[in-house]
Amino acid sequence: MSESTEGNGEGTRAVRAGLPEPVRNEPTLPGPAFAAHFHLPGEVGGPYTYGRDENPTWTLLERAIGELEAPGRDGLQTLVFASGMAAISSVLFSQLRAGDTVVLPNDGYQVLPLVRAQLEAYGIEVRTAPTGGDAQLEVLDGAKLLWIESPSNPGLDVCDIRRLVEAAHARGALVAVDNTLATPLGQRPLELGADFSVASGTKQLTGHGDVLLGYVTGRDGEAMTAVRRWRKIVGAIPGPMEAWLAHRSIATLQLRVDRQNATALVLAEALKRRPDVTGLRYPGLPDDPSHKVASQQMRRYGCVVSFTLPSRERAERFLDALRLVDDATSFGGVRSTAERRGRWGGDAVPDGFVRFSVGAEDPEDLVADVLRALDESAH
Repeated sequence: MSESTEGNGEGTRAVRAGLPEPVRNEPTLPGPAFAAHFHLPGEVGGPYTYGRDENPTWTLLERAIGELEAPGRDGLQTLVFASGMAAISSVLFSQLRAGDTVVLPNDGYQVLPLVRAQLEAYGIEVRTAPTGGDAQLEVLDGAKLLWIESPSNPGLDVCDIRRLVEAAHARGALVAVDNTLATPLGQRPLELGADFSVASGTKQLTGHGDVLLGYVTGRDGEAMTAVRRWRKIVGAIPGPMEAWLAHRSIATLQLRVDRQNATALVLAEALKRRPDVTGLRYPGLPDDPSHKVASQQMRRYGCVVSFTLPSRERAERFLDALRLVDDATSFGGVRSTAERRGRWGGDAVPDGFVRFSVGAEDPEDLVADVLRALDESAH
């Protein structure tokens, strides 16, 4: 293993996270290990036996993510998955049994209603409450697991993670936090007391819109053993090329996050001055309803801005008028994207609601493009 990055700054840590000890004439980041099986004479032993269980490329990526999610902390492990939903499912379905109760946000990722239906089909009680105002506290009694999504997607509400964790643990419940929108450079759920930090690496962690990936970081013990067993049973594993691309991309995480977060704030401030924009949300705005709580637990506020235009037609004209922004789903990439979120269904948002993911373009160019598109779409 390479030297510890614990005492270094976040940029240095991102650049060097998970690198192996240097070997003369070998690449600093070894290429992907394409292997379904490994040499295994005699009795089974060693770290690599079969490609569904472990892979050297995963190992380096998992080490890198762990160093970002909980720098300097021992007794943790990270597991990578084929997608964010594979990671989410691994926690929910490995920890819950028929008769258990789970608390989910009712304003979270739009696939969660499908997850709820499957959980209930397995005899698990599902309770929901909004993220904002720590409303999940009201339905926590008797729960086996609390699932937090903060900031929530797409509404960008925030809850007090420390407060919810303390309440859940006092009731004997585990806590998982979806850290996708914040990334480990914006928020560290395990340091806030959570048992699991779960994320889609498809988004800002890898940041180029070319990798599907998920991960779970948690404390060593029965809970993570169960998550690992679930990955083995389901086979929801990433390909070695995807894992290698993800590790390569993490090196620029701090550069991308800082640029995108700074531009997101500039864009949000520009949108505040538009009378045709309502419901503007960005936790980094000092007057945002989530700003006070977010400032107590987040180091960066994310690259997503949400707002509402007067109608579905106006939102669609706006998106069509943009020149530097792709009309696409997902978020966190170096190229800005935006979409009318209501087109998917599953999100309780107005018809004109826009989720805008800020990329790495020059701030003045992006803001000018957005303001021009707003003007053009008004007619």
